[in-house]
Amino acid sequence: MFEPTPAQTAIVEGIGRICSKYDDAYWLARDNDHRFPDEFVRDVAAAGYLGIAMPESVGGAGLGVTDAALMMHTIARSGAAMTGVSAVHVNIFGPHPVAVFGTAEQKARMLPPLIRGETRCCFGVTEPDAGLDTSSIKTRAERSSDGWVVNGRKMWTTTAQTATHILLLVRTSPKGKRPTDGLSLFYTPLDRAHVEVREIPKMGRHAVDTNMVFIDALPVPGNDLIGEEGKGFDYLLHAFNPERILVAAEAIGIGQDALARAAKYARERVVFGRPIGQNQAIQHPLARAWAELEAAWLMTLKAAALYDAKKPCGVEANAAKYLAAEAAFRACETAVMTHGGMGYAREFHVERLFREVLIARIAPVSREMILNFLAEKALGLPKSY
Repeated sequence: MFEPTPAQTAIVEGIGRICSKYDDAYWLARDNDHRFPDEFVRDVAAAGYLGIAMPESVGGAGLGVTDAALMMHTIARSGAAMTGVSAVHVNIFGPHPVAVFGTAEQKARMLPPLIRGETRCCFGVTEPDAGLDTSSIKTRAERSSDGWVVNGRKMWTTTAQTATHILLLVRTSPKGKRPTDGLSLFYTPLDRAHVEVREIPKMGRHAVDTNMVFIDALPVPGNDLIGEEGKGFDYLLHAFNPERILVAAEAIGIGQDALARAAKYARERVVFGRPIGQNQAIQHPLARAWAELEAAWLMTLKAAALYDAKKPCGVEANAAKYLAAEAAFRACETAVMTHGGMGYAREFHVERLFREVLIARIAPVSREMILNFLAEKALGLPKSY
């Protein structure tokens, strides 16, 4: 059984105090006006939480993924949902390859401004013609006299409207023995003179932008290459497991918030002279959602503990993301249906949670690809893709 340490309890309470300043009305307003929650991010940065998993040597807290997951779960559960977590998510996990594989000079130059909230990172990996087939990306970096020049396109790049920097995966040489050979990773300024960012209108999480990025002869200094040329995909793999763990924690927080709202409504809504929550047709779906969320939370904590112990956790991290996204989706759907017609009304917020929780089922990897991975790695079945 997981019991948070006193330090972890302090993290949850501290981030909870920040979240309490931003009520349902604030997040509904951001959903309506599509404005980035700058005030919220400034408060999170000022309290030092953006550096929760970054090395102490560069101003971070040097804590683990478990601590970060508890923090993101608290934000999501506060009513901020995916809008709140996405506003800080990339700064939490995105710089991980820099923290692990960057030089001392790169860490000192790149990470402290991110931790202080002075710079904002976006993640340039997915492309319109490649999707999850990362080895087939076409964005290329060619050598120049003092570094590199990048040309290409990226898709589904979150926070690129206001990002100052981009963690960018590009091809620097042809495929080798492995399809992912020849991919290199850069962390570099997002120079608007060479980059066009077009926002993608979407179903939810309106306040945190998602974009198409068009890169035209972007100059990249040589010292912005992270690690060795051609090994960028391997470096990204080190960020995949913590990202899946954080997404799982976020999804569970959203699902638990939706469930709490539905249970409250079911206790208070009286029809035919009795609260609707007295009816088993209302009780059973809510109870099932509670059980599924609790089970997913335990798998998430197991994956986080394995990662922090530097043990293999790919199976557990992917299973956590799958279970959490599915359980949270069902919880949000159940919350809408429990509210009946009012579940479709924006003032009760469950429709917003329902729209936003869908992201966890789709990104950063689809549920079908996770099942492919689990079939191969956990069950020993032949690789299917």
